[in-house]
Amino acid sequence: MSTIELVAGEVRASCVRAGEQVVVSFLGTADAQVDAQLEGFLGQVHAMIEREPVAEVIADLRHLEFMNSSCFKAFVTWLVAVRRLPRASQYRIRFRASERHHWQKRSLHALSYFGGDLITIEAG
Repeated sequence: MSTIELVAGEVRASCVRAGEQVVVSFLGTADAQVDAQLEGFLGQVHAMIEREPVAEVIADLRHLEFMNSSCFKAFVTWLVAVRRLPRASQYRIRFRASERHHWQKRSLHALSYFGGDLITIEAG
């Protein structure tokens, strides 16, 4: 089992790989003070998946209270990196969102334009 963690400002994130499943979970608030750390964390997640491929990653945002546009850009960078992989190496990202965080619906809808068919959004 592989694990990558981020603890920066008021955001916590973890990436856990157990067998063929990778779950990336977020908690707290992601603001401009942590955008570089978040981008680095997502870059590490992507590098791990390039070394040990999977078909799908679950990105659980249900406990992420807020994310500003600087941090949102880190997710766009991640999606662009996935799309740049050869088609056979690309992986899907399933975002789990919370309906109580209204910003997530708007933000994830916009994010789906960058990810296209690689993105699935689950609201719950």
